[in-house]
Amino acid sequence: MSHSKNNSGPIKVAERVAHFKQDVWSIFTPLAAQLKAVNLGQGFMNFPPPDFVRKAAITAINTDDCNQYSHPKGRLRTREALAKSYSPLFNRTLDPETEVITSAGANEGLYAIFAGFLDDGDEVILIEPFFDQYIANITMNGGVPVYVPLRPHGDTNKIMSSRDWKLDINELRSKITPRSKILVFNTPHNPVGKVFSKEEMLEIAQVVKEHNLLLVSDEVYDRLYYKPDVHERIANLPGLWERTITVGSGGKTFGTTGWRVGWSIGPKNLIKTVLAAQTRIEAIAISIEEADTHDYYEENIVLYEQRREKLCKALSDAGLPYTIPQGSYFILANTKRINIPENYEYPEVLNGRPRDFKVCYWMAKEIGVVAIPPSEFYSEENRHLGEDYARFAFCKTDETLEAAAKALLKLKKYINE
Repeated sequence: MSHSKNNSGPIKVAERVAHFKQDVWSIFTPLAAQLKAVNLGQGFMNFPPPDFVRKAAITAINTDDCNQYSHPKGRLRTREALAKSYSPLFNRTLDPETEVITSAGANEGLYAIFAGFLDDGDEVILIEPFFDQYIANITMNGGVPVYVPLRPHGDTNKIMSSRDWKLDINELRSKITPRSKILVFNTPHNPVGKVFSKEEMLEIAQVVKEHNLLLVSDEVYDRLYYKPDVHERIANLPGLWERTITVGSGGKTFGTTGWRVGWSIGPKNLIKTVLAAQTRIEAIAISIEEADTHDYYEENIVLYEQRREKLCKALSDAGLPYTIPQGSYFILANTKRINIPENYEYPEVLNGRPRDFKVCYWMAKEIGVVAIPPSEFYSEENRHLGEDYARFAFCKTDETLEAAAKALLKLKKYINE
């Protein structure tokens, strides 16, 4: 007896992915290559990792057992190196067996957290703007995103600091419902570059404790903050360790984004839920062990401060106001005064997209510099908050930043005074 289905139509896509639009990366990264434009869009480095990191990779490849299955928690040497490095930063002795787990990038770690703790309909509060991959990770696991934005305080037509972007704690409170399960917190922040102060974190911690929320602290830029600011760890606040999972990234720390090595740190009862089967790269373990002996973290910050200043100057020279980041390697520039010629033609993929998509497309084609439209990092109802900005990455070589500076000068004739 035949039970074959009608095979004339397309195979139905799962509902959980059917609503996803073409993402910003698949629009602007190929555009940069096509136009041979200066790519300050996606946050990958176009310079090599430090020598000691590359040597660590070679050592790991030449170690036979590093090329075979590892423990589902990640290789022991990696977990021990993370525990040793992070114990003083968390003011406690971390147990590499029960309080540290590695993942195929921070993004997979986030996915595993949501998979482990979300039931259908549970709500996850996101602070806008946010890393766009949060949405897929949440909805694929049955969660419902809820949004509360950071808002700039002051004249956005002038240069300002990322500390001027503030969270209204009462607005956060207004988003809490009986279905609220997780709050995702990100510092240093992408794309604003904000490093949250201890006072700000204490307010957030109070809300988390009052409503029995799990706190997921995305700290992938934890080694990139600029003086005089200091990166505080929210898990160190009273009563927060027990309800916080902190997510980190070897790719951001060591300039190896293609290696896809991340980690999660937290109390035993939370970390055991995140555990999933996967293999790991031992080179990150060696890199963490050697980073302190090379003064790597401090010297890396100095290099990034120099890159930040180059891009800030380039934006100033072009006439664009911007937010000076306290951390991470992104700058939000205000593009509101850019006057794009009327009737400029855009590709069909930009139909219905906010203004910043069109500004970034025009800038790529006519100015020769690629940036990312940050409205992608907002919910539909709050996309207007990001449409007057463009996100530029400064994790690039001096030559790339200098080429961008030269190209950006072409903006001056399009800027309304």
